[in-house]
Amino acid sequence: MTDDVSESSGDNALEERVIPLSGMKGMIAQKMVESLSTKAQLTHQASCDVTNLMRRKTLLAEQGIKISVEDALIDAVITTIKKHPGINGYVTDKEITVLPYMHIGVAVALEGDLLVAPAILNADGMSLSERALARKDVIARARGNKLSVTEMTKGTFTLSNLGLSRVQHFTPILPAPQIGMLGIGEIRKQYWEVESGELEIRPIMGLSLTFDHRAINGGPAADFLSDLCRTIEQDA
Repeated sequence: MTDDVSESSGDNALEERVIPLSGMKGMIAQKMVESLSTKAQLTHQASCDVTNLMRRKTLLAEQGIKISVEDALIDAVITTIKKHPGINGYVTDKEITVLPYMHIGVAVALEGDLLVAPAILNADGMSLSERALARKDVIARARGNKLSVTEMTKGTFTLSNLGLSRVQHFTPILPAPQIGMLGIGEIRKQYWEVESGELEIRPIMGLSLTFDHRAINGGPAADFLSDLCRTIEQDA
């Protein structure tokens, strides 16, 4: 018996790789480190019933209006921000800026394990169908490296969607200098208490809200997330 560990030379052996943190990947990594080291980040997590949201999506499709779950969630986020405007804006070391418009960012995975979060500019001034088209357009241009500087840097609130994975809740890292970011998790069928008090199997989505505690306290952030869940659950 020996304690020596040797490297396998078989066909299935894993090979050591060194990936430089340089270029765009290095810039993204540095931005994440800066965000975590300069912001008072905290994450609240909740779950919500998306039965009505999915029903609405189906009804719209029957009318020729095709939207994604993310489009429906962006719509709910905009509705909820109007009730809680303090989470839409920027915070720096010396001031908090609450903004009257919403440039909604959407996290987009790119080739090479890269990540960007371009913004749908003035998303609150669009209809649901207009915003769905704008989201598809900004994602396509992100993947084609055709975004404007404004789209890349001026988001006021961002969504990160892991709904196609098995992740229900996670901890998004804020894109500085934004105050808030919503993480979208998997939709999973599970027992849920309905208004009658009975348990039914419903499609349940996990949501994770990261926020800068310097700009908004835990209570108001919890109110925002709770209202967002109610908005989603009442969707019709």
